[in-house]
Amino acid sequence: MTLYRWLPIFSTLLWLFIPALEVKANRPLAKIAPDGQDAHPTRIIFSCGVGVPPAQEFARSDFCNKSNLPRLVKQAQNLNCPAPALERLSKHLVAFGETLESIARQYNLIPATLLGLNPSLRSGGVQVGSEILIPPFNGIRVEVPANQTWRDVATAYNVREAILYEVNGCQENPRVVFVPGVNWSPETLGVEEVSRELTGYPLPAMAAVGLRYGWQLRLGTGKVEFHSGVDLLATPDTPVLAAGNGVVAFAGEQGNYGNLVVINHQDGLQTRYAHLANITVTTGQRIMQGEQVGTVGATGFPDIEASHLHFEIRYNSDLGWVAENPEPYLRNMGIANR
Repeated sequence: MTLYRWLPIFSTLLWLFIPALEVKANRPLAKIAPDGQDAHPTRIIFSCGVGVPPAQEFARSDFCNKSNLPRLVKQAQNLNCPAPALERLSKHLVAFGETLESIARQYNLIPATLLGLNPSLRSGGVQVGSEILIPPFNGIRVEVPANQTWRDVATAYNVREAILYEVNGCQENPRVVFVPGVNWSPETLGVEEVSRELTGYPLPAMAAVGLRYGWQLRLGTGKVEFHSGVDLLATPDTPVLAAGNGVVAFAGEQGNYGNLVVINHQDGLQTRYAHLANITVTTGQRIMQGEQVGTVGATGFPDIEASHLHFEIRYNSDLGWVAENPEPYLRNMGIANR
């Protein structure tokens, strides 16, 4: 009977104590700095059990509503993304004696990256006292077409979507993106203009691509390397054909290329045909589109084991012969040859 007599008193004390516990539980587990920023380096935890990123201000009701959790988790993930690359540009004031090449080396970049981001440099040379925009790493600035998304840009430039997403600050719908690891090429040499000069496909028939142009992860080594052309799958001894009229600038053995033929065309264009089994032209020879230059082989150090032709398109610049993505040209060549 004594126990039952004390039950109402215990009940009353319990109901008085519970609100105090709730108030204590609702306090964030971090001190708030005077400027309003969270002084704790990790997170704040509310009584509903959800971690709150310190750099973000949310109402407690927001977190305790389970329907909001997917959105909040996504926002928390985005907090780990760096600022977009195009918002991290620095400026370099050109000093006397500096060149485009020396400035590029200073920032561990290639000159083509600076040319792409600074159109004023394309007219020739750098001017003392002028400012040059410097990106955090090599790449190009690309405007996303109105009917496309950044994912389409990633596909077009053979860049992993996750990389492009993070480099551009995890934005959902950016209209301008920075594409890392892609070499800039002159805007004046569009595919439509070039296709008038290079209309011949380098093989007798359209071929599948074994290895694309751009940065590639090499199987077996785990290293990321730049592939300056495309590998077109073809059986050994398949005839290799000139993509356009021109002059043979080189025909012979050349290191990793193996047996190589280089043809210079009009408008500062060049095509290269590598890993040939044999060569049927000579240096200095004038050649016509569709004329055989050799046959498919495996000389040098091919990047893939499958039999293929390594094909490149380059343009002439003050920086030398700069590799360009051949795939748009190859598509136009295929259409022209139908």
